[in-house]
Amino acid sequence: MAVTMKKSGGRAGKSAPESAPAAKEPPPSVIKAGSRKLFGTDGVRGVANVYPMTAEMALSLGRAAAWRFRRSDAPVGHRHRILIGKDTRLSGYMIESALVAGICSMGVDAILVGPLPTPAIAYLTSSMRCDAGVVISASHNPFQDNGIKFFARDGFKLPDEVEAEIEDLVFTDRISGMRPTADDIGKAWRIDDARGRYISYLKETFPKGRTLDGLRIVLDCAHGAAYKCAPAVFHELGAKVFEMGVSPNGENINDACGAMHPEALSRAVLEHGAHLGIALDGDADRVIFSDEKGRIVDGDQVMAIVAGEWLARHTLKKRTLVTTVMSNMGLDVAIKQAGGRVVRTNVGDRYVVEAMRKGGFNFGGEQSGHLICLDHATTGDGVVAALQILAILGEKGRPLSELAGASMEKLPQLLVNVRTREKKNLDAMPAVQAAIASAEKQLKGKGRVFVRWSGTENLCRVLVEGPNDDLVRKIAEAVAGEIRASLGG
Repeated sequence: MAVTMKKSGGRAGKSAPESAPAAKEPPPSVIKAGSRKLFGTDGVRGVANVYPMTAEMALSLGRAAAWRFRRSDAPVGHRHRILIGKDTRLSGYMIESALVAGICSMGVDAILVGPLPTPAIAYLTSSMRCDAGVVISASHNPFQDNGIKFFARDGFKLPDEVEAEIEDLVFTDRISGMRPTADDIGKAWRIDDARGRYISYLKETFPKGRTLDGLRIVLDCAHGAAYKCAPAVFHELGAKVFEMGVSPNGENINDACGAMHPEALSRAVLEHGAHLGIALDGDADRVIFSDEKGRIVDGDQVMAIVAGEWLARHTLKKRTLVTTVMSNMGLDVAIKQAGGRVVRTNVGDRYVVEAMRKGGFNFGGEQSGHLICLDHATTGDGVVAALQILAILGEKGRPLSELAGASMEKLPQLLVNVRTREKKNLDAMPAVQAAIASAEKQLKGKGRVFVRWSGTENLCRVLVEGPNDDLVRKIAEAVAGEIRASLGG
């Protein structure tokens, strides 16, 4: 028999029966972070239409999130709302529809904004006073993958414990009987001007009174979520923009383009005689640059440029840059020489953000191009980061090649990704541990070996830094080879 759930702060004049447990906040989950079944370092991710990225799971996640984000302190008449955005993948339609069904089935409204960058959803969730936001995207992954990640009402990604609570709701029957009826069922509608709101916000992060007049930019949007809004921002600020990756067909997202494949960007910069190139990934939360000579400028170099400039201006809060264990050690040296310090976190931009918020810092990021400017955004935003670099270029009157070259000296580094059939505890693999110990002995304290599992794929990442390229390559190949031999790949 269906159970009708009365929404907190329900509309006046309605007397729908209540479901006794519905008004209470769910207790803390008993699921520990190490035993999580769904969430990785950036939401739930996998091959679309294969567990866990199925329509059935999307519906369950929608129901669980709708229940988790209902506010017991909501005022009378408040309609709980969850904002939903997506990138340009073909499977986005399927997952969006299932999420909407799950959310509405719990008496919460769904607001649809269509293809927009992940940081746009974070911004709009907060600015529109929604109870939560959802992004349907697998970020830099190929089109056959997809993912679901959530934002809290303040626009920040969820901490581990909240994701664990949502998992608990999915895998138990605690809310299975919660079925609002009649007009207590949620509604769904689209917001037509969401892109315009985000574009206006982005331009506000650029120094007032400044323009990009005379600047020639190659912009690669990876056929992803920023294919319309990113070009508009740079055009409206006055730049001459040569657009790439702006014709999504549902299958070409990140395909030999964007931040994951910046080689085409470099060639285009040279062909057009551009001042620089900007490459975004599929959901535009990361950015990689090409200088005017066609050389790639990664996240570490960008952090060195921005943090160094902000240190000189005394605007880098607590003179601290936050980055992950994957960043080059040369970044630490550069920031120390500039009078600052570096704080390191686990891999994942949300861990960078958590450390920034906890420590009161305002800039951080990852070598991969996730760059977080907390003065402007709550998560990594490729366009916001690009505008910070463009502002510095304009003020210094120097090309990106000079700024990048002077920003830091990289220690020779190599990252090898080993695809395996399964994930196992690396500490419980003697041959792999022996290979790592041998590598560290060869480095003699003049480098490091860092091995970790990807949070979203069956990939083991082997990062090696050392005094010269030959030794780094030799060590990386040896460790990667032992992992392949032990796990198959």
